[in-house]
Amino acid sequence: MNFSLIICTYMRAESLLNLLQSVQEQIPYPDEILIVDGSLDNATKNVLEENQFKNLKYFLVSKEDRGLTKQRNFGISKVDNTIDVVCFLDDDTVLEPKYFVEIIKTFQIRPEVIGVGGVAINESKWKPQEMNVSYNKKKYYLFEGYFYKEGLRNIARNYLGLASNLDSGKMPNFSHGRTSGFPITGKTYEVDLLIGMSMAFRKIILDKIIFSRYFEGYGLYEDADFSLRALRFGKNVMNTNVQLSHFHAPSGRPNQYQYGKMVVRNGWYVWRVKNPSPTFKESFKWHVITVLLAIIRFSNVFTSNKKKEALTEAIGRTIGWWSLLLNKPKLEK
Repeated sequence: MNFSLIICTYMRAESLLNLLQSVQEQIPYPDEILIVDGSLDNATKNVLEENQFKNLKYFLVSKEDRGLTKQRNFGISKVDNTIDVVCFLDDDTVLEPKYFVEIIKTFQIRPEVIGVGGVAINESKWKPQEMNVSYNKKKYYLFEGYFYKEGLRNIARNYLGLASNLDSGKMPNFSHGRTSGFPITGKTYEVDLLIGMSMAFRKIILDKIIFSRYFEGYGLYEDADFSLRALRFGKNVMNTNVQLSHFHAPSGRPNQYQYGKMVVRNGWYVWRVKNPSPTFKESFKWHVITVLLAIIRFSNVFTSNKKKEALTEAIGRTIGWWSLLLNKPKLEK
């Protein structure tokens, strides 16, 4: 299968170079690599001129095409007609040696699959369950012989009866699903949501839908929105053999107030993409959980070392929630 790699980047020349060096070691190697750069300087361009990579095409976009959603759609428009699969990676990731082998294999052996995601091995918090140990299911999530220690937000939801009854990657009708990911079992799991840092789709899907213009700008949850709309054409899966590391470079991210506001407003949007006509109970649970998470973030002002970030994000979440009463996002048709 011919495959393309699209990397959207912004002011992260060093991170991008680390990623491309890991791509260079891959077999198979991408038939084309499209770098869509929204940087305000020439650092990324200079790095790519100093370090040559096979099949690489570089695009420095103007202000009109800057932002993750716009840059992804720009990249899609440049994909060659001979391509079968389009892969997306965040610019602050580094691939394990068999990354593309496992992606292509998944598409080849499972024709019903239209989207494949990978796992960040450096972020995995899963550990094997120990013999003769009793795990409190309010504090630990158990899955296929592994356990995951829940954070405060999920422990609170567990005790309040607000937790999702679905596995990770699946979105319940009240939207707030599990964020634990999957242990490295070597298995592939069917999911609703793929994560933007590592996802790939059959090209025929990208001929039918693109990333929503609602998320133009920073683009929080644009990957969830696209994943949900892609489900009309087949299945999304998470293959735990598709492995990489994700380093969360701080540059290019919004301030915590804007982030908190987007968590709520964009979260509401994605929820309604999945469930456009929620019942009263489903709506009630969405709002209760949203308020609960804002309260927990306020509590981090007293429990976290990053007090200012916790406070500004909590305020952003609160403002975002109240804004829904007056100005709900309009869903694209």
